[in-house]
Parts: sequence; C-alpha cells; structure tokens
Amino acid sequence: MRAAVLRRHGAPPEYGSHPVPGAGDGQALIRVTAAPVNPLDLLCASGTSYFGAPALPYVPGTQGVGNVASSPGPLSGRRVWFSCAAGMKPGDGTLGEFCAVEESALVPLPDDVDDDLVAALGLSAIAAWMALTWRGRLQMGENVLVLGASGTVGQVGVQAARLLGAGRVVAACRDPHGQRRAAELGADAVADLSGEDAEAIAERLRDAAGGQFDLVLDPLWGRPAEAAIRVLSAGGRLVNLGSSAAAGASLGSATIRSSMISILGYTNNALTSEQKAAALGEILAHAAAGRLDTDREVLPLASVADAWSRCGEPPHRRAVMVPP
Repeated sequence: MRAAVLRRHGAPPEYGSHPVPGAGDGQALIRVTAAPVNPLDLLCASGTSYFGAPALPYVPGTQGVGNVASSPGPLSGRRVWFSCAAGMKPGDGTLGEFCAVEESALVPLPDDVDDDLVAALGLSAIAAWMALTWRGRLQMGENVLVLGASGTVGQVGVQAARLLGAGRVVAACRDPHGQRRAAELGADAVADLSGEDAEAIAERLRDAAGGQFDLVLDPLWGRPAEAAIRVLSAGGRLVNLGSSAAAGASLGSATIRSSMISILGYTNNALTSEQKAAALGEILAHAAAGRLDTDREVLPLASVADAWSRCGEPPHRRAVMVPP
C-alpha cells in the first residue's frame, strides 16, 4: 500500500510503499478515506514523548475515517471513525491506505457529516468536550477561559463551552488570525497571550472576563497557565491537556490554597471506547446541525511531509490527508 512512513525520529514521514497491515484477532481492517496530522502524531514520532521512542519504521497517525474492509463483528462495509495507539504502542497507524485496529475502536458514522470534518474534529474535539464536561464539570452559567484558542482543541473548546451552557466564554491566544477566528466562532471576548510577564497576561485576561473564571481549558501550560490561575474564582478549576507553550510552570502555593483552586490533568487515553463514542456522537450531531466546525485543509497523502511541517503553525488549519 501507499503510506506515510517514519524512518527517523524527529524527521517528517516519507511517502512510499509499506506492507498492508494484517488484522489480528478482534481487529478490523479499514480502508482509510481521511486521516489528520495532529500534534500527538508529531510528539510520538519525535521519540521524546513519555510513551517512549517508537520502533522504526512505522506508519504514524492516531485516528482516521474509513470503510470497514473486513471485520469479525457486524460492521463490515460500514463507514466509521476510528483511533489507534500508533507511536504509543507497536504497530502502524492511520496515514496509509489501510489500517488494522481493534473492533472496539470503531464508531459508525452518520451520513450527514463529511469525512474531512469528522477527521479534523476527532480526538481533538473529544478532548475539548470531555475536558470541559467529564473532567472540568462545567456547570450552566459558569465563565470559561479557553487558552490556545487558535488550535483545533481551542476552536472546538470555544464552541463547545457555548453549546454546553457556559456564561461568558473568553478565548486567548497569541496569533492575531486565531484571535479573529475565535471571535467568529462565538467567543464573547478575546485576549492576547503574548509576552512573558504572567501578571500582565493575567490583567488582560481579567479585562476580557470582566471578573474571574470558573473553568480554564488549557492545552498550553507554561506562562499562560501561570496567568490563568491568577484569575480563577474561588473553587475554580484548570484542566490541563497539553504543554505546547512549555513543559513547566511556576505556580504559587498561596494562590492555589487561598482560593481552593483545582488543577486537573486530562488525557484521551483515560477514556473508554464507550466514552469516546458517546462524546463523538454528541459532537457530530452539533456539526451536522451547523453548530460546530473547525478550520481544516484537505491534502493528498503524498503531501504528508509538507502537512507535517505546518502542524501547529498559524493559521492552524488541521491537515486532513486523503490516500490515493
């Protein structure tokens, strides 16, 4: 088959030939129709993640959309979304013409959402949705701050917070294009995260909030998280699901203790297959009704090296690769 093949840690994958994966016991073979390049794929491929360095060569890609070519269950021939652990565990991923995954990882799809939108939303949308609901326990009318609002998680977070009944939704990012886009997607206010002075950033967040926040969605960590914690209300929660700004943050004990602040970690790996399927079902129902979207571009799989190099860069359009 044709696939994106990673041959060296930290380098982009190469488009070329690779063996078609064999489906083991309890696995389905998927003919892939769309698969995104996302930051998790780059992290795993770097060889520096906490999952360890993956064995080479392998096909990266942790999620996709496709048609079930063969299956031990009832889903043969069905159009599905699916995820896998490529780069985290041995085995090939979704950036190829075929992918073998556990039958339990398959989520049948409705006909009214296009492959590229499903692929672009996928795990990023599940992360934003579940970080707000399952982990962050968002309550009706609470004020929400979405850090990193220019990325896919942030874009979905802004829209999801609104759909879930948040009071005031504030988006924050450095990128001017991302700031404009967040306002278009429904943020009540937008704040600039530029600079290294946490108190100056916190002051801009206070101004945007018109007060304080009850819940922060944080895929950044670093200086933005330090600033956000300063504007959390008593009993407020910050849910961290990434560290794209920095791996470390300096947090004052007095601030956390005096306001009884909760700092909560989140990972999609903690979800069951049933939780992923349920969350994606809600997300796609909103997408089908035109209430939830994300920026994306559709590219041929042969352009994977270019898409790889632009992942996480402005203007933050999720690259969705289409096999031949």
